[in-house]
Amino acid sequence: MNKKKIAFAAAAAALALGATGGSIAFADPAGSPQYRQLSGVGSDTTQDVMNGLAAAITVNGQKVIGSYDATGSANITTKDPAANPNCTLARPNGSGAGRSALLTSLQANNGCLDFARSSSLNLAAAAPGLTYVPFAVDGVSYAITPGSAIPRKLSLTDLKAIYHCDPNYVGAGPNYDMTVYLPQAGSGTRSFWESQMGITDADVVAGVYPCIKDKKGSAPVQEHDGRVLDDKSIVPFSIAQYQSQSSQTIADLRGRAILGTVDGLAPTVLNSGFGVKRDVYNVIPTGKVATAPWSTVFVGANSEICKQAAVINTYGFATNPNCGDTTKQTP
Repeated sequence: MNKKKIAFAAAAAALALGATGGSIAFADPAGSPQYRQLSGVGSDTTQDVMNGLAAAITVNGQKVIGSYDATGSANITTKDPAANPNCTLARPNGSGAGRSALLTSLQANNGCLDFARSSSLNLAAAAPGLTYVPFAVDGVSYAITPGSAIPRKLSLTDLKAIYHCDPNYVGAGPNYDMTVYLPQAGSGTRSFWESQMGITDADVVAGVYPCIKDKKGSAPVQEHDGRVLDDKSIVPFSIAQYQSQSSQTIADLRGRAILGTVDGLAPTVLNSGFGVKRDVYNVIPTGKVATAPWSTVFVGANSEICKQAAVINTYGFATNPNCGDTTKQTP
């Protein structure tokens, strides 16, 4: 990272911390009001930056975003039970689960969920229709431990061979004797990484790639939790998550994990130049694109979220030149 980027990252962090009054790590909606106009669930990758944005953004003096973490208590309550007694639901973990929960709420017309967080794009048909609104850019690298024999520098071609269980890489000797992990089912990072590796989730589930595991013992591999790693394992890891854990902006779950270099490009805080990168999204009902508060908070370059570049950078994400775009809609 050059000096200008380091200076920019530091300035962004200072601005965001000042705007939100110090530490900005939260779990589920923090502060008043307890229940918000816009309740959302889903992606582990973007839960923390959305919590930071929820703290920073107000409309008419009121916080309006209620973002519920991917993990925590078994159930969450998203709306005031006095007004809506049916909004206690199982906590959705991951982009896919968040999308499903949002659709369930919209189909029931119960008002319990208003958006979903997603770290991957899924334009499969949905009823009612959904719009994927980008707001930041993340990079994804691989994580290993400092004691691992797995190289700290790999090409994308090498990674594809590893995730195809190529015997010349996996189990062929001490340099490549490894456990190959993917995050839990429904994870946006899982689906994104599969797309980059040229594999499908259906084939992974069917056991076409026998070296790939998404559990350690009986426990699902939670994305961006480096504690799953030992000296013979590898797992994809969000660069934004890694950097914000490293800076103590959010809870540090890295364990001994370190990030690898891909195709000669090292993972950095402002990672829009990294080779393996993705847009991250908030998913809203297409029918609400022009309706406040969805339009005020999510839609367009001047939306409340898109104006919060300092907060977005503090959580390790790069700003997105297409922030607020509404062209990515499900049929």
